[in-house]
Amino acid sequence: MDHYILEMQEITKQFPGVKALDKVDFKARKGEIHALCGENGAGKSTLMKVLSGVYPYGTYQGEILINGQPQKFYTIKDSERAGIAIIYQELALVSELSVAENIFLGNEPLHHHLIDWDKMYIEATKWLKEVGLDVSPGTKIKNLGVGQQQLVEIAKALAKNASILVLDEPTAALTEAEVEILMHILHQLKSKGVTCIYISHKLNEVFAIADNITVLRDGRTIGTVKKDETSQDKIITMMVGRELNRLFPYINHSPGAITLEVRNFSVYNPDNPRKKIVKDVNFYVRKGEVLGIAGLIGSGRTELVTSIYGGYPGKNEGEIWLDGRKIKIKNSEDALSNGIALVPEDRRRQGLVLDMDICKNITLASLKRSYNIMLNESAEIRDAEFFVDKLKIKSPSVEARVGNLSGGNQQKVVLGKALMTNPRVLILDEPTRGIDVGAKYEIYNLINSLVSQGVAIVMVSSELPEILGMSDRILVLCEGRITGEFSREEATEEKIMACATGGK
Repeated sequence: MDHYILEMQEITKQFPGVKALDKVDFKARKGEIHALCGENGAGKSTLMKVLSGVYPYGTYQGEILINGQPQKFYTIKDSERAGIAIIYQELALVSELSVAENIFLGNEPLHHHLIDWDKMYIEATKWLKEVGLDVSPGTKIKNLGVGQQQLVEIAKALAKNASILVLDEPTAALTEAEVEILMHILHQLKSKGVTCIYISHKLNEVFAIADNITVLRDGRTIGTVKKDETSQDKIITMMVGRELNRLFPYINHSPGAITLEVRNFSVYNPDNPRKKIVKDVNFYVRKGEVLGIAGLIGSGRTELVTSIYGGYPGKNEGEIWLDGRKIKIKNSEDALSNGIALVPEDRRRQGLVLDMDICKNITLASLKRSYNIMLNESAEIRDAEFFVDKLKIKSPSVEARVGNLSGGNQQKVVLGKALMTNPRVLILDEPTRGIDVGAKYEIYNLINSLVSQGVAIVMVSSELPEILGMSDRILVLCEGRITGEFSREEATEEKIMACATGGK
């Protein structure tokens, strides 16, 4: 007989005007890795907030059972005492505190009512060893990389005797090497009987690590399947409710004249003004073309495109030409006035004002050009509603707070803000990071639509399939230099990785 360590039965959660969860069933066995998949807005985060006590007992309908026993979680502490720990995409660590202090934050070992520092450091060392992290427990969190910080979060969960570990988009900011380390740690935890609930949009990772997969759509459970008895295409169909003809809906483009050209362009490190991050780069993009820029983290991709837009703090030198005319870009206002728009890498910090509504965010970059001195509020709302409809942004109104939207819908708002400026050149830096497969498909179709209208697109992405699937031409950066250029027809993952790592 199957033993389920966790059972969530007919969970229903309502907000004003919205049923976020509708009789959702979810269960996981002891010592399994169970993936939870679904589009943004499907209900994954809401379900986990019910499980963790963020939404306390009494604010939802349904029942939670741990080892067959009904539970009532009124607080996060209640769920932690039951062995549940959740690691969110935005890590909950205090950067100025040490690793040991973070692991035991709120649960410090005491001796005669004082913190027992010796015991804390000994225990922290034990938990760090458990997750394979070789750092001193006295190291400050701010001195660790994102991958190391995530392992500290896992150590923190294990120190609370977690038997159910929930990881929400755990690899969104990790390098490939860090992803491999995380996968290894999760397999080790599985072998020790820890249940891992793995929330991710990256189906290649889901199929590499999960035992079972549960799919939510529109707040309902669509089904649970064994990983070995399904396929990525079937999971995608379950997630979106329809078959996507192709993951990358590329259409043949007919590029025109050169729109943007960058000549002998260099970017300097703002913390070390003599050091070049981008070194004498030359490239161009044509009207109606997608130019993909690939490279490893630290290769200079983001610094290059952000500097072209006028948004990078380090100085730059070189020439930028637009439609055969040399232009000067000192800041983002200069870029926008020349028809160059940017969708930045970090939408929440660089692309949005989270406490403002959708309308204000979409029109923010166009206020001077579109509404002159007097702000026409009705015109502003009309314009925002146009882009909400065009981009299929899911929201009750344009007055909804952007911070409450799903990741995919937030990204569409950033795109709407850029398109509101009517750009001739659109720079997309990691345009589909952290969003679900359905929203990705919509963004790819939008890219095709813009290209067919003659917009020149520069797309930076860490996902090679995305670069290969949507680009007409591909540049590869390594240590600030262009080390390869390929047509769509000749590009392969192997060729790109060879150039990205300094090979040929």
